[in-house]
Amino acid sequence: QKDDSQRLLESFNSDEKEHTLTKSKAEPYTSKEEMVLEESESPLNSNITAFALKAKVIYPINQKFRPLADGSSNPSLHENPKQAVLPNQVMETSTSGSLGSLSQGDKEDCSSSTTIHSTTSDDRFQARAFLKVTGFPEVLTCESFDVKLCLCSLILKDLMLLDTELRKEKHVMFMQVLKVYLTDFYHKKKITDDLFKKILLVQENDFEELQKQLDSRLQNTEMSGAHNSEYQTLEDLERKEREYSEHVIDNMEAFWKQTDKAQQAFLDQSKCSSAKATKIMMDLTKKMIAVESLLSESQDLQAMDIQERLFNWELMVKMIDSLKSYIPEECKCRLNIVSNILDHLTVKNNLSVRQKEELLTDLHKAFWEQLAHFSNECIQQSKDLILKRLECRAKKREEFKHRQKAEQGSLLSKTFHIEDVHDFLKAYHELLEKHRQAQWELEEEDDCESTEAVADLYKELYSKASHALAELVTKLFLRTLPVVTGLSVRECELLKEEWQENLVPQLEKWETPRQRRWKLFQEQLLQEKKLWMEEYALSAVMQKHLSEKQEKIIQGVISRLGCLSDESVNYILQKHRLLLCSVLTRLTLRRVGMTALARMRMSRKKSLLQELREQHTLQKGSSPCQDEDQWQLQKAVESHILEEEEKLEEEMQQTHLEFHQQLVTEIQEALQFLQQHMEQVIGRTLLQHARREAGKKSSDDGQDFKERLVEAAVESVYGTSNNINRLVQNYYQQIGKITEGYEGKKLQQLKSLQAERGERNRLRKKQENELALKEKQTKGLLNISSTVHQRMVLQQKKVLAQFELQQQIRLESLKQKLLGLHHLETELENQLKEAEQDFVSELAALARVPMAVKKQPSKRSKPAAEKTNSKRKSFQSPESEDKDNSHENIQEPPGLTSGLCR
Repeated sequence: QKDDSQRLLESFNSDEKEHTLTKSKAEPYTSKEEMVLEESESPLNSNITAFALKAKVIYPINQKFRPLADGSSNPSLHENPKQAVLPNQVMETSTSGSLGSLSQGDKEDCSSSTTIHSTTSDDRFQARAFLKVTGFPEVLTCESFDVKLCLCSLILKDLMLLDTELRKEKHVMFMQVLKVYLTDFYHKKKITDDLFKKILLVQENDFEELQKQLDSRLQNTEMSGAHNSEYQTLEDLERKEREYSEHVIDNMEAFWKQTDKAQQAFLDQSKCSSAKATKIMMDLTKKMIAVESLLSESQDLQAMDIQERLFNWELMVKMIDSLKSYIPEECKCRLNIVSNILDHLTVKNNLSVRQKEELLTDLHKAFWEQLAHFSNECIQQSKDLILKRLECRAKKREEFKHRQKAEQGSLLSKTFHIEDVHDFLKAYHELLEKHRQAQWELEEEDDCESTEAVADLYKELYSKASHALAELVTKLFLRTLPVVTGLSVRECELLKEEWQENLVPQLEKWETPRQRRWKLFQEQLLQEKKLWMEEYALSAVMQKHLSEKQEKIIQGVISRLGCLSDESVNYILQKHRLLLCSVLTRLTLRRVGMTALARMRMSRKKSLLQELREQHTLQKGSSPCQDEDQWQLQKAVESHILEEEEKLEEEMQQTHLEFHQQLVTEIQEALQFLQQHMEQVIGRTLLQHARREAGKKSSDDGQDFKERLVEAAVESVYGTSNNINRLVQNYYQQIGKITEGYEGKKLQQLKSLQAERGERNRLRKKQENELALKEKQTKGLLNISSTVHQRMVLQQKKVLAQFELQQQIRLESLKQKLLGLHHLETELENQLKEAEQDFVSELAALARVPMAVKKQPSKRSKPAAEKTNSKRKSFQSPESEDKDNSHENIQEPPGLTSGLCR
């Protein structure tokens, strides 16, 4: 009879070279979902099935633990190289029953994937439910497959909490700054006490309503996909993050609209001057820019801390997973040594082959039951321990929040003056930063203590389980073997001592691959950190690019206006900077969240590839190639790993591209809000500027004197009709000469500008031709050394540069044209005023009307001093002045000349 008992022990050796390398090369990979679904059966039956597959035997239904000698049949079931016989995945059996919502079709499809890059598997992975955790300690009891998903979901939760805290901090700061200005106006008796309280109450109610609307929308988003409150899917998580970002952008837009509304209401009710209102709005904008700067810097630092916390969590989880594997590995070592001793007794004919197989099977069953008990104890006791710690954490957090709220209230209750606003903003922000840091340290300390507590629990249970396994082996040697073999008790004790002596080197030998796995895991974490740092660098580049582009746009808009004062221009620039900073701060945090989502989406394939790479590295280090076949097999595995790495890299790029396109869409929507808001700001500024300019002009412009002069000239006996008609005709002729001279100068200046523009175009074309010659000379090198994409990018930059240059030339030409025409218009206005003044003087002298008050000279000197901003001030009626104020239509003062003609 063939001695097939050694097959029972092959299942305990996951590093057997032929088994692992063959699996890696030829057999399909079983997805993690199949492992979880198979474990949804009872732990005992599931592990028995796995044992049967590993041992290459089929057990009859009623003979589960009696191995057959001719175990030649090999069921055509998919195996997983890493799925060990013993329950080394201690925690996975605990929560497998909760995944019953997965369909049976998913279970059947799990075995159909032949690579780790299956599209069907990707879709199923997106919809796979994983545990919804509220804190890190809960992750210590999760399935190993769900750990990365749970940790990244905690990262997203921390980012969302950070965003909420910073947003509330900004709202509180704005209200406090507004309150400081209101208090200042109240103390100066510019507003009443009732008005002061009313404005504050209205603004507080409006901001509370904004927050309620946001909370309601976020609650609807949270509940929209919550079919099971304990579990969530990656697809639902991506949708919630996307909708959350949309709601926050909408809330940000509503907040800035409300701030503008609050400022305008405050200034309207206080009835301050236009200049004072502009100064106050400028001060408020500068204060809020300082707030945004503080919050943006704080957000960047804390986002990096959150990312670093993720890697610390992974280290702690890995340590716990390592402790889980201690007892299964020790079982393998113990059974291997026992098998060797029993083999030796079989060779000496102290045991038959069947007796040896029965002893090993009974011992295996006992070990298995002990391990199942160990697993269940680890699960239950660790869950109870974590639950108690979470309750303590919740109590500490509530006490901590209560103290924080009291400190914040104490600071907000203090009275600050306008000159102390900056100090208040800094003090309030530092206080909240101190609270966040204390909360952070409290959570980190609790995470470490929870991990240490679970580790101590596992070590205690491991010690008990190890002692129980030793008792089982002692029972075999001291009770069973003397009866079965007929050996003396002393001989059996010597066999037990031999087993103990061989156990220590076996355990030390197992420690080497464990350390290698830990080193490989640390290398993987370093690669992950590198990827996160690259994302931060790309985010900084994105912020810089958007800032420069938007700054260029707003500068172009202001240069086209050209009529605003320096104060108005500065206010528009500061307002744009404030809104842009707010938008970029939000988009930066969104990009960090997208990085975490991309990591979650690729976690499954990365884990499978990492396992494959780890198996190959350990196999290569433990057993060097001895012959050509093994060398060829090893090369095939390495080739397969490289191929999978290339596929994974390609899919990672595709995933990042998908999230990048989504981010670009959100950026466009946010910038659209920025543009619309700035249009309103510029519109209000232009309106205020027009009102100020209109207020500088005299309302009557000497109209009373002209009316008296008309009446006196009509009634005067000194002025005849012929004399007056002659004065009027001379005045008309003088106006005609002035107008004719203006048109000639205008035509001459336009011709001169056109000639200058033609000369600039000629020089520009000459430069373009020179550049084209240089491009032709380097075209061959460019075609060879550059890719198609690079050449397209260069061509795009070239076209954009040409367009911007042409646009700049046109703008400069228009500016020169407008400046020249404005100068001619000012000169024309002065000449018309002089002609009118001469006409009025002659008419007054003819009618013998005294000119006691010399208003006209002062009015003539005022436009001369304000040539850059004044409009034509001829003696027109208000109706005709409003109707046509251009320089092409020059009209005489109709009220004066028509009255005289009558």
